[in-house]
Amino acid sequence: MLPYPQIDPVALAIGPLKIHWYGLMYLIGIGGAWWLASRRLNRFDPTWTKEKLSDMVFWMSMGVIVGGRLGYVLFYDLNAYLANPTLIFEVWKGGMSFHGGFIGVMLAALWFGKKNDKSFFQLMDFVAPMVPIGLGAGRIGNFINAELWGKATDVPWAMVFPTDPAQLARHPSQLYQFALEGVALFAILWLFSRKPRPTMAVSGMFALFYGIFRFIVEFVRVPDAQLGYLAWNWLTMGQVLCVPMIVGGLFLIWLAYRRAPAAPAAAV
Repeated sequence: MLPYPQIDPVALAIGPLKIHWYGLMYLIGIGGAWWLASRRLNRFDPTWTKEKLSDMVFWMSMGVIVGGRLGYVLFYDLNAYLANPTLIFEVWKGGMSFHGGFIGVMLAALWFGKKNDKSFFQLMDFVAPMVPIGLGAGRIGNFINAELWGKATDVPWAMVFPTDPAQLARHPSQLYQFALEGVALFAILWLFSRKPRPTMAVSGMFALFYGIFRFIVEFVRVPDAQLGYLAWNWLTMGQVLCVPMIVGGLFLIWLAYRRAPAAPAAAV
């Protein structure tokens, strides 16, 4: 068993102001995505300025934050937030839904694309390879918060999390998700997008592999206490929400190669 590193969730406290690691992880994810997007900008559209890129990153970041929070409220714990709506604003305590953030990003891409003469999938294909940076950073934030831990296990790398009332050795599922949704997904999408791909193909690869990776990790991750398992003592809300991503990703890849010619390479 490995010792859990006791990391204060508060990175910096200045009087009553507290800066949490969880929030900093979002800044790292957004900043890293902006930096990589700026490197790929000329290959995406030489007429775009850094200001336009910054506008796109801002609106998509709003989609992540607002969509992620509202998605958690709607998908995972609606009754608690209806009973106390002020809890919605306590984002530093966690409680963000990837699937809600994904919907938020799609809505932002649809709106921003219409304003800037880009199709929805042109923008999504451009953005998709950068998203794993934020996903990976967010999982590190979950680990620091000692939340979303896994099931009890006797594997050598199991950890006892301070937030676990039972104090059992558990799978560090946050680190599994960091490795799969962050590192592995980034490598797959970055390498795939280096060559010309038809429109929708990169988006399809993102949806497919994120759905697969998340579905797998859910087998060893403890579901949210207020939901538990939805069926068969193993099916979780996360897995239910990943099924349409996997199916949709396969469909987009099939449709992309069936209908569209190869698009110019978008990566450096």
